[in-house]
Amino acid sequence: MRACSFLPAATQMIYDMNLQGDLYGVTFECSTESRKEKAIVVRCVLEDNNYTSDEIDKIFSSYKAQGKSLYYVEQERLEKAAPDVVFTQDVCEVCQIDTVCTASAVSQLPKVPELVALTPKNLKEVFDCAIQIATALGKEEAAYEYLSKLNARIDAVIDTLRKHKAPVRRVSLLEWIQPVYNCGHWIPYQIAFAGGIDMLSNPAGYSIVTDFDKIKRYNPEVLVIAPCGFETERAREELFLLEKQQGWDELQAVQNKQVYLADFDMFTQPSASTLVNGIEVLAALFHPEIFEIPAHLKHKAVNIYESVLV
Repeated sequence: MRACSFLPAATQMIYDMNLQGDLYGVTFECSTESRKEKAIVVRCVLEDNNYTSDEIDKIFSSYKAQGKSLYYVEQERLEKAAPDVVFTQDVCEVCQIDTVCTASAVSQLPKVPELVALTPKNLKEVFDCAIQIATALGKEEAAYEYLSKLNARIDAVIDTLRKHKAPVRRVSLLEWIQPVYNCGHWIPYQIAFAGGIDMLSNPAGYSIVTDFDKIKRYNPEVLVIAPCGFETERAREELFLLEKQQGWDELQAVQNKQVYLADFDMFTQPSASTLVNGIEVLAALFHPEIFEIPAHLKHKAVNIYESVLV
């Protein structure tokens, strides 16, 4: 079986399940390891440019208005990869190439591969995607072994919260800074498993532009900022856009110094393992009295008021 992955989440899960021997093509945003080992077949017009949040939003809006995609396929590399199956998605046009663009590219191949569109809306469906991937590669059992370990990690967090009768924290997680976006899809479920609730979120639905006045009225105890595609240091560059919002200093999270930057891949990259990482990190941010961030994840979240990682 020969496969190409047109989204980093699928690539991550293929590597997590040790199925990378069947992988022959990836995207420019996939893991460093996969980009070293596999052909890069998907590119983006935003690649290698340090655009601001606002600029990215405007570029995408302009392309969408013209019926154009931000992504394109290296057709010669795709032909050389000669995939039997291609993993793609229809969750977000901004984050990754979509099924329409993928179908157009593969239709030009001598042998048209099977397209497997991964379109999870909630956390369970992300886990189901692992089964879809492994099944498409003829190795379904690999997914069940993989997911069993991840479910055990989630259960450990839930059991600890119950043991300590931990109160539910009022939180807000932002997927974008300018304009401000709330969180959607599987992220509210991550927050719930970690012992929090985000009443501004949109479970199993798209994140939307959210007026800062709503955040002020909601007044979260904990604020997590994890812009899609940004790691903590990149997000810090645009933190001033939030800090200049009227009423920022009045937020309970700000006054109690519980504002955090977090790497995007724990939230907006829907690979099962990275989302479980996100649950474990959130649990430590919401309830530091009973949880610590696992050592291998300490670099992935930072309190904006501290010079060291959480």
